[in-house]
Amino acid sequence: MDLGIGNRNAIICASSRGLGRACASSLAREGVNVTLNGRDAAALTESVDLCVSSGVKVRSVLGDMNKAETRDALLQACPQPDILVTNNGGPPPGQLKDWDHDAWIGALESNMITHMLMIRSVLDGMVERRFGRIINITSAMVKTPKAPMGLSTGARAGLTSVCKALSAEVAYANVTINNLLPERIDTDRQKFMATMQSERQGISMDEAYRQIAATIAANRLGKPEEFGDACAYLCSAQAGFISGQNLQIDGGSYEGLI
Repeated sequence: MDLGIGNRNAIICASSRGLGRACASSLAREGVNVTLNGRDAAALTESVDLCVSSGVKVRSVLGDMNKAETRDALLQACPQPDILVTNNGGPPPGQLKDWDHDAWIGALESNMITHMLMIRSVLDGMVERRFGRIINITSAMVKTPKAPMGLSTGARAGLTSVCKALSAEVAYANVTINNLLPERIDTDRQKFMATMQSERQGISMDEAYRQIAATIAANRLGKPEEFGDACAYLCSAQAGFISGQNLQIDGGSYEGLI
């Protein structure tokens, strides 16, 4: 299927590895010119090389998405994006007793406010040009909260709520806002979680991964490229009637109806 987004321009935040890189790669394969971002220069270079191989224009901005200068540099590199994929590193799991005021503010800055500031910067231009696709990479925890992931859940649920309201205001202009909710995708983040489980239980990494996969209905971890291709579809011309939605990429594990 031709997704109808060749020669469009996209900013993909935190795309030097993991889910952000997967989205960038999938968009590049569809002919989208991409502007990438990351804090690790070597990893960012790998992502650039991966996207360049698709024959599209690739720009990159080294820096932390939490910093205004990084966000400004992304917008200078791609001043009229047709597509924005927001993403950032999530806070670590923990317990309520461990989360002080600074921990909560840090989670909100990283996983809600930073995203909203990027959306604020590009939304009016998308409306004027009558095309826009905004994808927020959030978490399955938005719909199935777990206490150890409270920092992540709180911030990302707030982002989801604001974007749901915004989506109704801009749909008339062919601008859509959707969220991708990953669970158990085989990335560095999942390796981090497996390492914690291995150390906590005194088991091997293989056993930790086996236990994690057993929590998924598909009995395996998701592939980053599966996640990236879902992102590309929601950015497509064909997806213009889909907005304000939360698409769970979880191997069929969510047990609810809505």
